[in-house]
Amino acid sequence: MKNILNKIYFHPLFLICVLVFTLMGYFKFISYFMVVIIIHELGHILISQLFKWNIEKIIILPFGGLTKFNEIINRPLIEEFLISISGILFQLFFLILTKRYIKYDYFIVINYFIIMFNLIPIYPLDGSKILNVIFNKITSFKNSMLLTVIISYIFIIIFSIYFIRINNLITLVLIFLLIEVNKLYKERSELFNKFLLERYLKELKFKRVKTVKSVNEMKKDYRHLFYIDNKYLTEKYLLKNIFDYEKRKNV
Repeated sequence: MKNILNKIYFHPLFLICVLVFTLMGYFKFISYFMVVIIIHELGHILISQLFKWNIEKIIILPFGGLTKFNEIINRPLIEEFLISISGILFQLFFLILTKRYIKYDYFIVINYFIIMFNLIPIYPLDGSKILNVIFNKITSFKNSMLLTVIISYIFIIIFSIYFIRINNLITLVLIFLLIEVNKLYKERSELFNKFLLERYLKELKFKRVKTVKSVNEMKKDYRHLFYIDNKYLTEKYLLKNIFDYEKRKNV
């Protein structure tokens, strides 16, 4: 637990919001908001530790928290799904247990706001991660990343049109989310190469087999057979040739 506490980082925007709300006399509101955020992130943390995921950093933001992991990309999709949805489930469980005993008018409103906000499919909110798992069940890893980026941009545009003029906090939140989506877009090729490299270097075991024609069709939770020039090639063999070629090219 001490090791996890050392990984908590309070974003400057969060600290500014705490100061502003306290000066405006909303200390009770911001205190309950913090408690709900912590419960939400605790859900992600506990389930991730159950699956032995390595936590890199826990960022506390004005609109919620963000738990970042230092993990291989090829973890099972069921683990990704359960970790992604666990924050919302823990929060709902906490609300059911405590709503009779907490006599604060905005307590339920705060809970519903954080749940609904996290369900928005904008990266890196929980909604986008849940949707990404669904995309990965339907299509390739590469397509799933691109779809997650596109959906994120669409919802940022929609929220910008309808809500950006309401207050400055929403503007700051949208700017933060836009930065994160842009980062994912720029890193998508690097992440795809990491996805392939992990499969080449590590002995990953997958029960299901899929026949494909190129690495762009590769899916999570599958090992692949490549059908190229009327020949079947194993995943390891093809990836070895790809990375050996890249290595020779860069020498």
